[in-house]
Amino acid sequence: MSTPVGPYSPWRRAGDLVVISGQLGLLPGQASPTFVDGGAADQLRQALVNARAVLSEAGATFDQVVKATLFLVDMDDFASCNEVWVEAFNAPRPTRSAIAVAQLPFGARAEVELWAYAPTN
Repeated sequence: MSTPVGPYSPWRRAGDLVVISGQLGLLPGQASPTFVDGGAADQLRQALVNARAVLSEAGATFDQVVKATLFLVDMDDFASCNEVWVEAFNAPRPTRSAIAVAQLPFGARAEVELWAYAPTN
């Protein structure tokens, strides 16, 4: 799992919901924030790998994700990121908003936030 790059929790449980903080395409285990090589789609792919690890720590899976938010610095990356999304999530895929932003931490090109419905019983 990626170590948080700020003063926040990587995940929190609220009843049957698990909410994870936004994940970037950072390579785990690096001394300083280091992105995977490539553009927004490559960063999203790694961010989803990181998100899977955070969800697992919280006792949830990708199949339990019901809501996602995708942040992109450039909406020209929307189509290539959709291809990554289809690779990562089985149908029925979670609901999702895609939002263009002016900037992301450390110069990231993509960030993803996930909410999972993961009953404890």
